[in-house]
Amino acid sequence: MTSKIFRSTVLVAVIVLLCSLGVVMGVLHNHFTQVQVEQLKDELSLAVTGTEQYGNAFLENVEADRFRVTWVDTDGTVLFDTQADQTIMENHADREEIREAMETGFGSAVRTSATMTEQTYYEAQKLKDGTVLRISTNQESALSLMIGMIWPIILIAVLSIGLSALLARRMARRIVEPLNKLDLEQPLKNEVYEEISPLLHRIHRQHNQIQMQVEKMKRKADEFNQITASMQEGLVLLDSYGKIVSINPAAQKLFETDGDCIGRDFLMIDRTRAMRSAVNDALDKGRAYARENRNGRDYQFDLSCIKSDDMVIGAVILAFDITERLNSEQMRREFSANVSHELKTPLQGIIGSAELLESGMVKPEDTPRFVGHIRKEAARLVNLIEDIIRLSQLDEGVELPTEKVDMLALAEDVKEILDTSAAEMNVRVDVTGAGFAVMGVRRMLQEIIYNLCDNAIKYNVPGGSVTIHAENNRLVVSDTGIGIPAEHKDRIFERFYRVDKSHSKASGGTGLGLSIVKHAVQYHHGIITLQSELSKGTTISVLFDTTA
Repeated sequence: MTSKIFRSTVLVAVIVLLCSLGVVMGVLHNHFTQVQVEQLKDELSLAVTGTEQYGNAFLENVEADRFRVTWVDTDGTVLFDTQADQTIMENHADREEIREAMETGFGSAVRTSATMTEQTYYEAQKLKDGTVLRISTNQESALSLMIGMIWPIILIAVLSIGLSALLARRMARRIVEPLNKLDLEQPLKNEVYEEISPLLHRIHRQHNQIQMQVEKMKRKADEFNQITASMQEGLVLLDSYGKIVSINPAAQKLFETDGDCIGRDFLMIDRTRAMRSAVNDALDKGRAYARENRNGRDYQFDLSCIKSDDMVIGAVILAFDITERLNSEQMRREFSANVSHELKTPLQGIIGSAELLESGMVKPEDTPRFVGHIRKEAARLVNLIEDIIRLSQLDEGVELPTEKVDMLALAEDVKEILDTSAAEMNVRVDVTGAGFAVMGVRRMLQEIIYNLCDNAIKYNVPGGSVTIHAENNRLVVSDTGIGIPAEHKDRIFERFYRVDKSHSKASGGTGLGLSIVKHAVQYHHGIITLQSELSKGTTISVLFDTTA
């Protein structure tokens, strides 16, 4: 303690001295700077008067020892300079003081040299003919003055340290001696000078408070252990170094350990790569997730850091058994595949009927346009069903062949397919943009555009419009339709989900279109966003990652 008091006293004395010197030098530097600026303004006023009366004749007789005078034309060209050849000088129109003088009549600026040892002060005034007269001078900076006085400052500091050391040592001994004799086990029984008595009473009170807090913490710990012991989810608490602070029975069973693991590094009981990465991310970034299969069960791990005063003091790991949820999702995928398979038979009948129409069983004048469309549409629907089956396979990691697809040309093809249905709804469909290419599955990309446009037509208003815009790796389908209520926006991409069941049924919707869009976008590493407002329309944007 003696050495700390000694060092602190000496340090304070030196800091006060140096700060005082710095303040004095700064005040003096500012004072002389203001005086010099005023002198510069006075010289400028005289120079302006002489220049307006005598022109170059006056400037050529100006003494350039203390000040530099520059005469600048209205376009920034240097007409005269006392220290340089004006014919080789660059244009001064961009100088701060010149620009300000041109605009307001007066201008000033201060520029510091690259070495920070010198400052140049500029004052400029606009003449009656529109030209600008500038005067400048150089002055050493405060940093330069400090460097020039470094040795006197060092000498003063050394003398101050020596004197402070003598005084601080004596003071420290007088302060520390009675403190070394204190009995902190029984603070109120110490006989010391009066100044220490408040400190001893505080120590006594804090000692009692600490005992009470320890008892309270023990009760809280018991309550916490009882609560966590009854949890179905696994719970692990870690400190900032990743060591286990607490682990409940569910987590012990999951990680195949026991209560003896407290105090050990968490990665000693779980060495999987996913958990190691998740723990590090939670401590570094604040939150992390992991999913693993353990003992035939699927678990999701949610990790969050614990902060106190913006400092990470630990992390909490929650383990959830999601086996049943995943099984339900799998059953839903299988149901979708089964429904798609069953729909294939009647759709093939549609193709057969179209072939009969093409054979001439209807009026010849009506046959070509309608037959071709029915056949093309029916074939597209069969392909749609195959895509649904393929999407189910994608959930299992099935890879599909890819090719380079022109999205603008693909949008034109989709428009051609939907022209008839759009005309029936009195909706105009436009294709715009410079286009872009995507390396992907053509059929799936077509289904993205088709489903988005089909929905935009079905849920539009008579006389409305649909715009397909393809540019800068972004596909945007916007309409002027009825819009989507806010409470439905987060769920419209779910399978079999319908905003308006009656309308969807009447228009032939299955509730699968937007779900297929979402899966197709994810397959192509894209990002889909939706904006919609009731009675104004909907805009769905798909950003493709062309580097994937």
